[in-house]
Amino acid sequence: MTTHTTTLTQAPISLYGFLRPKPERADEVRQLLSSLVEPTRQEEGNLQYHLHEHEDGRLFLYELWRSQEDLDRHNAQPPLSDFLANLLDYLEELPEGYFNTMISHYPQP
Repeated sequence: MTTHTTTLTQAPISLYGFLRPKPERADEVRQLLSSLVEPTRQEEGNLQYHLHEHEDGRLFLYELWRSQEDLDRHNAQPPLSDFLANLLDYLEELPEGYFNTMISHYPQP
């Protein structure tokens, strides 16, 4: 009898969207999110992490994670967890965000 082992692979999870900082906290939000870029890129399960600034002052964040568990672990780390728990202290409105499962092929390292 031949036995085949099947490894289940999970599609990467993407998270992206716009954040509109309150004018009086814009520099603080920009500095906080900018300070997370390099450490986040070193986290286990992070595939991509990019921060952009739109001409109208909104920040655009694009993240790609190997799994939901990796993203959850990332979001639980301070100071990000504190920021997420108090979003409306920093932002004019809730983020315009999108959370999806990637369906295109992602190259494995």
